[in-house]
Amino acid sequence: MERLPFRYLVPALLLGAVAAAWAFAPARLALWVLVPALLVAVWDFLQNNHTLRRNYPLIGRIRWLMEDLRPFAQSYFVEGDLEGRPFSHQARALVYARAKGDLDKHPMGTELDVYSDEYEWLSHSIAPSENAPESWSVAIGEGTCAQPYTSSLLNISAMSFGSLSAKAIEALNQGAKLGGFAHNTGEGSISRYHRGPGGDLIWELGSGYFGARAPDGNFDPEQFKDNAAQTQVKMVEVKLSQGAKPGHGGVLPGAKVTEEIAEARGVPVGETVNSPAVHPAFSTPIEMLEWLTELRELSGGKPVGIKLCVGQPHEVFAIGKAMLETGLHPDFITVDGAEGGTGAAPLELSNSVGMPLREGQIFLRNMLVGIDMKDKVKIAASGKIHSGAQMAKAFGLGADWCNAARPFMFALGCIQSMQCHTGNCPSGVATQKPWRQAGLVVEDKAPRVARFHKQTLHSLREIVVAMGLSDPWSIGPHDMRERLNGARSDAIDRIYTFLEPGALLTEPDATPIGRHWHSASAATFRRVS
Repeated sequence: MERLPFRYLVPALLLGAVAAAWAFAPARLALWVLVPALLVAVWDFLQNNHTLRRNYPLIGRIRWLMEDLRPFAQSYFVEGDLEGRPFSHQARALVYARAKGDLDKHPMGTELDVYSDEYEWLSHSIAPSENAPESWSVAIGEGTCAQPYTSSLLNISAMSFGSLSAKAIEALNQGAKLGGFAHNTGEGSISRYHRGPGGDLIWELGSGYFGARAPDGNFDPEQFKDNAAQTQVKMVEVKLSQGAKPGHGGVLPGAKVTEEIAEARGVPVGETVNSPAVHPAFSTPIEMLEWLTELRELSGGKPVGIKLCVGQPHEVFAIGKAMLETGLHPDFITVDGAEGGTGAAPLELSNSVGMPLREGQIFLRNMLVGIDMKDKVKIAASGKIHSGAQMAKAFGLGADWCNAARPFMFALGCIQSMQCHTGNCPSGVATQKPWRQAGLVVEDKAPRVARFHKQTLHSLREIVVAMGLSDPWSIGPHDMRERLNGARSDAIDRIYTFLEPGALLTEPDATPIGRHWHSASAATFRRVS
C-alpha cells in the first residue's frame, strides 16, 4: 500500500507543478527546473534496472548524490585531524603546507595519545650534532656499474602515465628536475610527458615489458637497449610485485589505449594489452639475476634493481641464495609495503595480501645482512612515507633512500577524493579527461613538488641533528622505541629480530628465521622443505 502511491506521487506532483507554472505566466521561468525534473522522474518510474529509483522516482537519486559527496563530507566535516584513511587530515595538511611553502609548524603539542600504541618515537640526544652536512646523497651501482647513479634520499615512486594524467606526469618530472631528484616512470614506460621536462628517470619494467615489448608480449632486448640508453634514464627497476596488489597481473582495455599511451608503451592503439602476474623472461632466482645482469649490460652499465612487496619469506631468501651461488646481485631492491598504492587495485588484495613496509623491510635487511651483502645492494623503502620522521624510521630499519607516491600527488593538489579508479579525479591528477586536467597548471605545481621534496629532506636533517648523529644511515633500530602497552615500551631491536652480519652463513639455525632460510633454494621460488 505504501510503495504504489509514492511511485506515482513524485511524477504526479511534478506534472501538476509544470501545469501550474505554465498557466501562471510569471512562474514560467520555473519550467527550466520543473520540466527536466519531471522527465527524470518519468524515466526513473519506467526503467527496470534500479529498484530504488523505480520505487522512489527522482528522490531515490539522492542516495547516489550522497555517495558521491561522502568522501568530501567525511574529510571536511566528520574526520578529526588524526583520522582519515589512507592519509589523515594532519598528514595531508603537512604535505600541502610544505608544498606551498606555508608554515608547517603545529601548536599546543602532539595530538597523539603518547601512552597508546599510536605513539612511537626516535630517541634524541642531549648533545645534538653540530657538524651534520646540509644534505646527503647515496651512490647506487658503485663497483658494479659503468654509470652509477648518485641519488637523492627521497624520490618519486612508481606512477604510470595512464594512471596519472599527462599534466601530472609533466609537473612531477619538472619538479624532479627543479629539485634534483628522480622520478620513477611506473610500469607504463617512458611517455613524451616524462621526456619533456628532462628530469632524471627510473624506468620501471613490469611483466608487460612496456617500452621493451615484442609483438608477442615477450621482452625485446633491442627496444630495451634503445630506451635505456636515453640520458634521462638513470636506473632500471624491474617490478616483481607492488604493495597495493601483490601477485596480481593486469589488463589494459583497448578503449584506454590511446595514441599517447600506445606510443609510451610500445603497443598498438586500441588493442587490449595483458600484463601477466609472472615475468616471462625468467622463472627461477638464478635466471632472474642473470637477466638483471643482461639488462645492466644492455643499458650501458646503469644500475638495475628489483621492486617487490614481501610475501613468502623463503622467496626473499631464495634470491639471497642465488646471489651467493652466482656472485650476481641487483644494485638495489625497492621494498614496497602493503600500505602502498595509487590508482586502482582489488579491495581484497589491498586489505588482505602483502606484508607491511616495516616487516618487509626487516626481512629484506636481514637477508642482505645475514649473507654479508648489505654493502653491495642498496635498499629503497616505499609505503606511505610522507615526512622526515617516517624517512628517519625507514633509515633506522636499513633503508638507503625512500620513495613516495601519494604525498607527491598531494603536492600536485590531490585532495584524496578516492576517485582515482573512476577517471573523475576533481584535481586533474588521476584522470585522462582533458577538461579535468585543465585546472592543473604545470608551471604552478612543479615548484610545489620540488618544495615538498626540499622541506621534507630538511625535516629529516633536523631529526638526524637532534639525535646527535652525522647522517641518517647512522640511525639504528635501537634508536627507535615502540609502545607495547600503556605502561611499557621497548627499542625496536628488542621487539623484532635484526641479524648480525653473516649470521645466515654461519649459524642460520641460531636465528628465528632459520626455517625460512632452509626452505629456500636458488633454483626455484617454490618452498623446498
